[in-house]
Amino acid sequence: MGPAEALRRIAYLLEAQGAQTYKVQAFRRAASTVDAQEPGELSRLAEQGRLETLPGIGQSTATVINEALSGAVPAYLQALEESVPVVAPGPVRSLFESLRGDCHSHSDWSDGGSPVHEMASTARGLGHEYLALTDHSPRLTVAHGLSADDLRRQLEVVAGVNEDLAPFRLLTGIEVDILEDGSLDQEDQLLARLDVVVASAHSKLRMERGEMTRRLVTAVQNPHVDILGHCTGRILVGRGRPQSSFDPEVVFAACRAGGTAVEINSRPERRDPPDDLLRMAASAGCRFAIDTDAHAPGQLSWLTLGCEQAVAAGVPAGSIVNTLPLDDFLAWSRERG
Repeated sequence: MGPAEALRRIAYLLEAQGAQTYKVQAFRRAASTVDAQEPGELSRLAEQGRLETLPGIGQSTATVINEALSGAVPAYLQALEESVPVVAPGPVRSLFESLRGDCHSHSDWSDGGSPVHEMASTARGLGHEYLALTDHSPRLTVAHGLSADDLRRQLEVVAGVNEDLAPFRLLTGIEVDILEDGSLDQEDQLLARLDVVVASAHSKLRMERGEMTRRLVTAVQNPHVDILGHCTGRILVGRGRPQSSFDPEVVFAACRAGGTAVEINSRPERRDPPDDLLRMAASAGCRFAIDTDAHAPGQLSWLTLGCEQAVAAGVPAGSIVNTLPLDDFLAWSRERG
């Protein structure tokens, strides 16, 4: 393993563990610096003990480079690899291995931290058949949501990525904001062009119970909506955020009637829906999508967390849409639209 590969692998594993962004970026910047060096220059600087004169190279990254140049697995990387949790054989592992893709991810076009191609190539490396790119819609300005014109330009980028990474497929998509009246924050004609539409509420989450119920029902009844994203909006870490109040029986009945999948959001700080609501949705006969909501490449490994929650709640594997092969998944999403 070369120095740049080792540095990028460390960054990936740090992301998977939820490390702070600055630490992850330090290793990615160091990898880019290594890539920029002329052949032999890196070894020469290492022999002279001058690696830290390079931009973005500090003591930790220099140690990784030196160890990789010597042919050893860097100690920092080895420690991270040994800390990766192993999913034991059983129902969770079986469900995880049945997943064909991930329906919710973000790139640096909105509030993600990595380019589209890097997110897609990482998903392919994990064995996914497909990944939906679902950057935010324009109203969510804090997340740099995409205007209609931005999204149209992104569709061209996605087409180029698919030419490069075939047969892996990067699906066109959006995480569209559910407005207060249940309408969607993007042009209908543009939503109709997309492979996957995840609809999520990001504002006014403390609405009165009846109003929030009507808001969510209106959204999931929209024929363009494939997946209801993180339905309660709760946050479990830091100061946290309580879950929204709505009538889950009414909302999940609307999802079942319209064929809209309920997202099982695997982000550690979300784990949304909560277990009781997830069991209720399963009892209602809903379909589901186990998604990472990844904002960085390392977070694409979080699908196992959603699998744990699904198994514990008794969600049938056959009700999970991203167990479908690509063609069947696309047929399902087209049927929704």
